[in-house]
Amino acid sequence: MRKSSYRVAAGLAVIALLAAGCSSDKAAEDTAATEETVAADPQLEIFTWWSSGGEALGLAGMESVFKTNNADTEYVNASIAGGAGVNAKAVLTSRLEANDPPDSFQAHAGMELDGYVKSGKLEDLTDLYKSEGWDTIFPADLIKTLTVDGKIYSVPVNIHRANVLWWNPATATKAGITAAPATLDEFFADLEKFKKAGITGLALAGNGDWAIAHLMDYILLASLGSDSYEGLFKGTTSWTGPEVAAALKNFQKALSYGNKGAGNLDWPDAGKLVTSGKAGFFIMGDWASAQWQSEGLVLGTDYTWAPAPGTVGVYQWLSDSFTLPIGAKHRNAGLAWLKVCGSKEGQDAFNPKKGSISARTDSDPSVYDDYLKAAMEMWKTDRLVGSTVHGVNGNNALMAAYNTAVGKYFSGGFKDNAGLAKDLDAAYMAGQA
Repeated sequence: MRKSSYRVAAGLAVIALLAAGCSSDKAAEDTAATEETVAADPQLEIFTWWSSGGEALGLAGMESVFKTNNADTEYVNASIAGGAGVNAKAVLTSRLEANDPPDSFQAHAGMELDGYVKSGKLEDLTDLYKSEGWDTIFPADLIKTLTVDGKIYSVPVNIHRANVLWWNPATATKAGITAAPATLDEFFADLEKFKKAGITGLALAGNGDWAIAHLMDYILLASLGSDSYEGLFKGTTSWTGPEVAAALKNFQKALSYGNKGAGNLDWPDAGKLVTSGKAGFFIMGDWASAQWQSEGLVLGTDYTWAPAPGTVGVYQWLSDSFTLPIGAKHRNAGLAWLKVCGSKEGQDAFNPKKGSISARTDSDPSVYDDYLKAAMEMWKTDRLVGSTVHGVNGNNALMAAYNTAVGKYFSGGFKDNAGLAKDLDAAYMAGQA
């Protein structure tokens, strides 16, 4: 588990330390000097994988808040396209190894942070949390996922839900489906209805592996239940045991209802199959809603949603967060960015466009759409379970091997369930190394 606390060597934290042994006049001089240093930072380089659709619009919302507060600092958006950050993380690793970090970079809350912390790439932000009041405004359980050895290493900007079922109401009506399936049995029965109506049952995106792994991660949760699913990452549920074997049969069955040529599609392309009436269901995180709204589609008319079958009452979550790399060229600008990321103003400018809910407990529900309002309530009451593909349950080594294992299985015609189970077990072990 993680634990953490950030060293803010420049800025107000340093001033607070100096003030303990200095006169009030000297403290005032230090404050003025620090403010001058912050203002002198000419640039801020932000590194993300948010390059299009709702994610880019959400980032632009926070950028606007930053520019209002930091008019003299040039904002540089160094985004790298690629679903779930697969491409961005490769570039980021190269930059960190070359001691050329951006001023702040995106990382999922959870075990994904461990590798960066253990390799000495991130500053401790615990003092920043205290000075900004985030230690009381962010949920305690969320802070735990950002913490390594008692120190906090990133600032969460949102909460996403991974286990969401999306569909087009008009297409469902054509297939005789009038209500969302609540169980896996109902899910498969509805996929069969789509098939009989001449409609592809399940939209799949196989380009890059992660979206198929996202589907499998949900199927594992729906098949095993929350406790046994979490046991996979605690060593109490066997990856090669009968529970996973049964879950992989469900995964195999679901894939059989997928679209042809899925290996060439990214997730937005697969989503369009649903919104255009060419496919029935889509299992994808709630960022899909923001993508569709950025394309002019209307929630409740052009598409709708429900908790993914078999996981009603379970919120499979992930959180995007921002870090302060050690050696950032514009450290004070990085700190100023993190303050925007953690602020109510910044989060409420970002999340309605990103398709996520605020990580803060005091966000303004009135600026969020009906789906996000419902998600806010479910976040408070549902059983919370982390997403594997999006960094909560495993580090980057586990995620990379997990995605590769599923991609191999999918490209091979999804036939070798035993082989997939062994590869998933190996992925888990890679994350323990």
